[in-house]
Amino acid sequence: MAQLLEDKVALVTGAGRGIGREHALLLAEHGAKVVVNDLGGDEFGSGADLTPAAEVVETITSAGGEAVVNGGSVANLDDAAAMVQQAIDTFGDIHIVINNAGILRDRMMFSMSEDDWDTVLAVHLKGTFGPSHHAATYWRNKAKAGEETYGRIINTSSPSGIYGNVGQTNYGAAKAGIAAFTVIAAQELVRYGVTVNCLAPSAWSRLTAPLMGGDEASEEFKESISPRWIAVAAAWLASPEAANVTGRIFDIRGEQLGIAEGWHLGPVEVQPDNPAELGPVMAKLMASARLNADMSGRDREGPGFPSQSI
Repeated sequence: MAQLLEDKVALVTGAGRGIGREHALLLAEHGAKVVVNDLGGDEFGSGADLTPAAEVVETITSAGGEAVVNGGSVANLDDAAAMVQQAIDTFGDIHIVINNAGILRDRMMFSMSEDDWDTVLAVHLKGTFGPSHHAATYWRNKAKAGEETYGRIINTSSPSGIYGNVGQTNYGAAKAGIAAFTVIAAQELVRYGVTVNCLAPSAWSRLTAPLMGGDEASEEFKESISPRWIAVAAAWLASPEAANVTGRIFDIRGEQLGIAEGWHLGPVEVQPDNPAELGPVMAKLMASARLNADMSGRDREGPGFPSQSI
């Protein structure tokens, strides 16, 4: 099998289980040396256990690959710097950052605590910024010194972030922020030879299992949305073949690979300066505009939706 990532060095966050684990294993299978980061907390962000990350490293090294454990918190900027530096110190460089670490604290907005909000945004959104910031600084410094750079940042959004899902204002806001972060970071880093892309995956994991049928889900269904499908796109985006792909959000559901096209300006009207006269103008806009997508990424259908703005 041709190896897409020979001699490349990757940092994968949240790589002890689920999608992150599959990222680390497939990158290593394609020749990358991997820093396997995982704090080892539970799905709510509590606790710490290096065992899952160590098991991933053991799997990689037993197969002849190279990998090391990192147990830092992506929500801590100093820990994020240490992850990047560990890759450089251990393997001599860093080429790929996959920001995958995540937790869930699902609540309806009126039941959500400040800690539910702050912790989820810290892990997801700040946890994407930290490793990306330190890697981007390293690549920019190399470029300014006249050295050749190779940089790939691959972030993790969610259908909940780009389409919306009830009970996930904290998670969805963080994931929407990651999508926007991706688009802007891609614009900022293109001059340094760095690409920035984002995955919006639907896959079976300990985080999503309760939302996808839990113990009632069939093995056939679980396999159809295996996390390995997400890693396939990530490995390709990390490779030299993806040099001209940047600023994109990829919606991945098993074998289905698509691009989420993002916000575009829809119908436009001239508004009056008196809000009392705005009703008919707004009605015309609403009648012409597409409805927001549902969680499948497609147009909503069903009674009531044409008159609503959700």
